Amino acid sequence: MTAGWDKLGIPGTAARAVGCQAGGPHQVPGDIWLDGRTPLVSDWNTKIIEEFRANGGAVGGQFAGAPLLLLHTAGARSGQQRVNPMMYQKVDGGYAVFASKAGAPVNPDWYHNLVAHPQVTAEIGTETVELVARVADGDERERIWAAQKAAYPGFADYERNTTRQIPVIVLEPARS
Repeated sequence: MTAGWDKLGIPGTAARAVGCQAGGPHQVPGDIWLDGRTPLVSDWNTKIIEEFRANGGAVGGQFAGAPLLLLHTAGARSGQQRVNPMMYQKVDGGYAVFASKAGAPVNPDWYHNLVAHPQVTAEIGTETVELVARVADGDERERIWAAQKAAYPGFADYERNTTRQIPVIVLEPARS
């Protein structure tokens, strides 16, 4: 378990309580599982998604006042539709999102999904927009990432908790 998960209010003993070990047959390091098959994060995401939709894009708790969107992706292998809540940053011509996974050693599944299928939609407030995703690099990535860490220092903690470079993804309006 990474320190970042504790900051999100997820109990650190959930995986140990049922005897799961990180890296086990149904788990990758950094994930927390309730029963060895179902990630606790999924339930947590569901609650945020429901609150987001019930309140016109606003949520409370640790995300109160933070810019949050619901990213819709197609599974990289399955093609199945997925929805993930995440913080974003407005950037010229679109939005940036961050594949931090709270500093886990691997990228989140949604990152692999949008790399495989860059046509996505996002719920932002009460609007749903069609977007195209691309991974930022070089100076663009550094500028966006530095601004995110300055505005939300928890992202700097995530960076310290991992050896990977956290991908910054730019979401731009899809052309009709």
